[in-house]
Amino acid sequence: MKTNLDTLATALYARIDDELKASPWLAPWRPKVGIEPTLSDAELLTLVVMSALLGYTSERRWLRRVDRDFRGMFPYVPRQSGYGKRLRAASSLLTSMIRVLAQDTSLWSDDVWLVDSTPVGCGCSRETARRSDLAGWAQYGYCASHSRYFWGLRLHLVCTPGGLPVLFALTGAKADERETLRDMLDTAPDVTAAHPGQTIIGDRNYYGREFENDLTERDLMLLRPARKGEPGRAGTHLFKPLRQVIESINQTFKGQLDLERHGGKTPAGVTVRVLSRILALTAAIWHNDQTDQPVKRSLIAYDH
Repeated sequence: MKTNLDTLATALYARIDDELKASPWLAPWRPKVGIEPTLSDAELLTLVVMSALLGYTSERRWLRRVDRDFRGMFPYVPRQSGYGKRLRAASSLLTSMIRVLAQDTSLWSDDVWLVDSTPVGCGCSRETARRSDLAGWAQYGYCASHSRYFWGLRLHLVCTPGGLPVLFALTGAKADERETLRDMLDTAPDVTAAHPGQTIIGDRNYYGREFENDLTERDLMLLRPARKGEPGRAGTHLFKPLRQVIESINQTFKGQLDLERHGGKTPAGVTVRVLSRILALTAAIWHNDQTDQPVKRSLIAYDH
């Protein structure tokens, strides 16, 4: 099987369509009596993944490309306004399919998780911060990894060392990383139950006796670098190379999937665009795993 974009799109469409037939409640709500959408939900999510992998940040430009080059795969594509409405209504389906594809990979059983957060900028001017619909959710924050301030959100990600997203959350820039991790674990008890004794590796921000005791009660073991004034901690030799792995995963989102060029102007718009990029990475890892590729997180076969 060739690992190109057409092959990925075909395999992804079939997988999503099969899942929706087996679990129809995952689809966005629609009246029982009404007109069935001409573009199916499986086709919609496939289009979303393709646009993210090809680096499109403008829906209008992407739909023009589909009309020109992919009509054979998608005979009907709505206009930009209808496409955007369908996307925003499908945010829960995007979340569900990220989990479905992730569980369908060999990486899901990895006994080590990495946790970190990365900035998702939403504006660069004071006027934007004051008047944007995102004001109140988006905040001013500081990114220590790149020594810069930003206005926007943070994507919190729990993933395997291979880059497979396991849990994720989108919060304000000042949200406490420890409390966000707790919330992610609380909202997915089935995931932690399926991974007893899991090791979580984070940076120095994931500290505190109460926090670590909480993770221990969940049958999770935390490894992190020692903070200033603390004695040495176990696993110190792992942190430097794993820090590079985490930064590499974040760079995949930002450099190849254009996470910070999402173009969202409302909470719903930003959310669905971030979810689209998480689904795109998960779908690429899923397909690489299904086709026995040596590097699961590689997007090279799909970005052109």
